Amino acid sequence: MFDTIRTIQFNIIAMVGLTRDSALLGLVLFCAFSGAVFACGPSSDCTLDDRHYRIRLPDNLVSKQKIGAIFFQHGYQGSAAGVMRNKHLARVAQDLGVALIATKSAGLDWAIPGSPSMGSKDPEDELQYFDNVRTDVLARYPIDPDRIMVTGFSAGGMMTWNLACHRPADYAAFAPMAGTFWKPIPENCSKPVVNIIHVHGNRDRTVPLVGRKIGPAHQGAIREALEMYANFGSFGPVSTRQFGLLTCEDRVNNDDILLRFCLFDGRHSFKSSYVKTVWNMFFYSGRL
Repeated sequence: MFDTIRTIQFNIIAMVGLTRDSALLGLVLFCAFSGAVFACGPSSDCTLDDRHYRIRLPDNLVSKQKIGAIFFQHGYQGSAAGVMRNKHLARVAQDLGVALIATKSAGLDWAIPGSPSMGSKDPEDELQYFDNVRTDVLARYPIDPDRIMVTGFSAGGMMTWNLACHRPADYAAFAPMAGTFWKPIPENCSKPVVNIIHVHGNRDRTVPLVGRKIGPAHQGAIREALEMYANFGSFGPVSTRQFGLLTCEDRVNNDDILLRFCLFDGRHSFKSSYVKTVWNMFFYSGRL
């Protein structure tokens, strides 16, 4: 909160020529008696009823300039605050000149159909939460709605797949990492068909490529999800490409939409550099 006060204080000094001490005193008194609410950010929650998200804007933001954004979904038992503490992820967003938006599940996990933690939660409530976050972000910040990439790790990757399937028109691209649908995998998704790049470790034991049983629930197999989407989107044959440490299988449809499956040699993990890589694959390849 003090950092916010200090930022506004400097703006007051610049605008009206007050001294540092008088500007700070005036601002603190104003806040104390008016009950002013400060904008949220990387260290404070943006509240939406009983839910919240956090946002980090790039340091070099130019007034009235529209910027892209990365929606990042945390894994099981994660948090928006935890995502914001990831310095490497913050650096990626800063280097790309985009906003980093960290969402937060209502409980320990996302309300994803078929998951063992689903309980009595309605998956539509989770989708409505993302609708609310997107609306709030676009109203508060200079975010370009046509340059939003959704990504996330593990359970966050599962949530990313569900958004790609059920809210495709709201975002430009999707990059799930180490997570997909729980069984039963949907038979099809909502239109339009979207660009998806899935990244996964070839030795992942937490979310294996073939899926695994957890109590009464069962993780879906990655290739089954990809085949479902390939059929849904009328994607063509597979071609193989290498991008650094990522070995990728590409499919493209007649509308030049991309479905890419990338493997790296590793277990249940992700590197922030992969987030930068997939952003560049989407937005600096001439595709979007």
